[in-house]
Amino acid sequence: MISIKDVAKRSGVAISTVSKVLNNYPYVSEETKLKVRQAIHELNYVPNTIAAALSSKQSGRAALLIAMNPRTQAIDEITMQYLSGAINRALELNVEVVTFFLSMIAHMSAEEIIRYLKSQGFDGLLIIGMTKDDIYLQQLIESEEFCTVVVDGIITNKHTSCVSIDNYTAQYEIAKKTIIENTCRRVLYIAGRRNEYVTDERVSAMRSLAKDMDLTLMIRNGESSEKKAREITFRYAANKDIVICGSDLMAIGAMNALTEMDIFRPVCGFDGVTLMGYVGKQMNTVRQDFANIGANAILELKRLFDGEAGKRVLLPYELVKLYYLDIIR
Repeated sequence: MISIKDVAKRSGVAISTVSKVLNNYPYVSEETKLKVRQAIHELNYVPNTIAAALSSKQSGRAALLIAMNPRTQAIDEITMQYLSGAINRALELNVEVVTFFLSMIAHMSAEEIIRYLKSQGFDGLLIIGMTKDDIYLQQLIESEEFCTVVVDGIITNKHTSCVSIDNYTAQYEIAKKTIIENTCRRVLYIAGRRNEYVTDERVSAMRSLAKDMDLTLMIRNGESSEKKAREITFRYAANKDIVICGSDLMAIGAMNALTEMDIFRPVCGFDGVTLMGYVGKQMNTVRQDFANIGANAILELKRLFDGEAGKRVLLPYELVKLYYLDIIR
């Protein structure tokens, strides 16, 4: 059986240094960390504490990799609901999850991340907040070294599943509903961040809807920012019949701008966040059950642990008009 002594010998360092690397002690050089992780990977070493955990009733050990948006606090509600659902379901299924922020590993190559996670006994990944710009995560997934579930990313392979709602259909339906209710023809669509997978689906839905209903469609990118959506609304909304937004946060920015402009235009959002109930206006939106999405991501990860193939999982959503009394507890 491979021991920590074997790792120390292979990497040419003291046993205490290997222990420091395994326990993430500070003041260990990157060069030393790399040598130790390389030895761990080559020897397929599993630390005793991790081996004990894996030989118990636990169904697997997963790294929950999550991105936080540093530009706003308003959408942290979504992230926290994802986390709550995932962690609660992991406890039910005896899956151990350890949370990492993507910023903690963004400086590492995919190979370095693989070595590090393997050295810590992880055999699964749950990724929340991945974008098309995260090349290192794409490489990590393509390596198929881990059972992986991506939330809101359309990526699948033998060992990778993705979990989300049907963003294309949801965007099409909520936009069509609001347009018909208000008899609109000229549409301003404020899209989310360009590097998000869901943005592509939602923009594609709006283009299809405009073609199907013979609408005049203007698309501008709001970068999922309340401020940016506000600026776009000030600039373009006066000449449009309706403002449709790819997120509730942007819908709030658009509605506040319209109020300042002292003009009425129907606005609809997407997500169903609690904040929507406090804006003073009732807007159509797509309500996602983020906690349920997180829980189902863990269920899917457990299925992958059991040896089944990756797939795309689409979950239910609702078309709603949020009221203040619907959100207070």
